[in-house]
Amino acid sequence: MRKFFENSKQAILITLTMFVLCGFIYPFAVTALAQGLFHHKANGSLIETDGEAVGSELIGQAFTAPEYFWGRVSSANYNVYMKEDTIPDEEGRVNYSGVSSGTFNYAPSNPELEKRIEADIEKFLLANPSVKRQDIPADLMTASGSGLDPHISVKAAEIQVERIAQASGLSEGEIEKIIETNTEERALGIFGENKVNYLMANLDIMKKIEGKEARK
Repeated sequence: MRKFFENSKQAILITLTMFVLCGFIYPFAVTALAQGLFHHKANGSLIETDGEAVGSELIGQAFTAPEYFWGRVSSANYNVYMKEDTIPDEEGRVNYSGVSSGTFNYAPSNPELEKRIEADIEKFLLANPSVKRQDIPADLMTASGSGLDPHISVKAAEIQVERIAQASGLSEGEIEKIIETNTEERALGIFGENKVNYLMANLDIMKKIEGKEARK
């Protein structure tokens, strides 16, 4: 019996020690370290304008106005929905799928994939009449795995310069400079491809447009 109590005491002591270490000390230490050394990233890489959070560097947003860069197709619509999106269409389909992430997950043989791509191509060509169908970068017509990607390829950004310049009143040179400023290089110089954070680029465009209007 005495040995039982000694073993139980030891087990309880170890349990309480690990509870304090793993349940309190470690989480608080990691949180303090993250807040101290990586404050911006630890808090979601939030973007603030005039002291108000307007998004995150890690999550794209839905832009449809011609004066801004358009991002990749999103199966989750970047979690931006209108009331009419919750109403079934003639075929019984509902655009609203709830706040989520993910892709369409269409098989190559699925006719819905071709229908979706064709519709997006037509929409893009209508807004960018000087662009040829074969010149549209693939990433603009394909969805990312999360449906929330804030990046597009450099070519996908450059192909939109003419439209953005005409709609925003900015020069093509100004738009190209914004692309350059918001281009993220390959990881370690070798992994992946150079890419443009179109959300950050659009915020720069917004600031330039507001600046020009303020000077009028």
